[in-house]
Amino acid sequence: MRNDSFTLATFNTNGIRARLHIILPWLQKHKVDCLCIQETKVQDKDFPLEAFNDHGLNVIFRGQKAYNGVAVVSPHPMDPVFYGFPDSTLDEEMARQVCVRIKDITVINSYVPQGKSLDSPAFQAKLRWFARMLALIKGEFKGLERLIWCGDMNVAPEPIDVYAPELKGNHVCFHKSVRDAFKELIKAGLTDCFRLIHPGEPEQYSFFDYRIPRSVERKLGWRIDHILSSQSMASRLEDSFIDLKPRLMEKPSDHTFVVATFRL
Repeated sequence: MRNDSFTLATFNTNGIRARLHIILPWLQKHKVDCLCIQETKVQDKDFPLEAFNDHGLNVIFRGQKAYNGVAVVSPHPMDPVFYGFPDSTLDEEMARQVCVRIKDITVINSYVPQGKSLDSPAFQAKLRWFARMLALIKGEFKGLERLIWCGDMNVAPEPIDVYAPELKGNHVCFHKSVRDAFKELIKAGLTDCFRLIHPGEPEQYSFFDYRIPRSVERKLGWRIDHILSSQSMASRLEDSFIDLKPRLMEKPSDHTFVVATFRL
């Protein structure tokens, strides 16, 4: 963490209380300006706020019991902008997304619906989520120079972003319709920070299914956790990487940290 830079990380915890043994040491080592967390799986009254406050960290969060939940952690003061979308009224929506401002940077942290199956109403809800994000980027946030959208977006944008892509055409995280929806957001002025630093680099994954033995070692994963930024922020991008070490620790999440650093 430098005064002339801004480092952001995103991490789906798959249960924040079960991953504090990973999150807190990682934050002590990396000293990021912002950590965006998804799938906290905890009601607000049970969120482990004190564990972060004891390390001098501020947290903005919104959760539900047993599923969903998002949080933003920072050593800096933060202001919440909205939960869910600006027009959200559903608890589930508001527990899937939070927008904050940190150091004059607008950060949107999302846990996009996974979709369940192509014939499920949940998949249509996923496509509507991307459509609403597109409207937000083209509308309220159009022309905003200091903008970062990150989180578990549940889409592998290109064949290079998933193992055995030839078998994944009907998967809810690789189907053409969801990939096209993601690409429309890129066209609207966002940049995939990881791919800007690592264009064409294969076997770079942020999610490894628990059900596949030794999936990390065998490189059987998906890149579905993303950090997207406005073009102005992208022009300031210094580095972006996926940290695999936390996925190999005891009692890990099925996801791991994705990081990006921007000069200010």
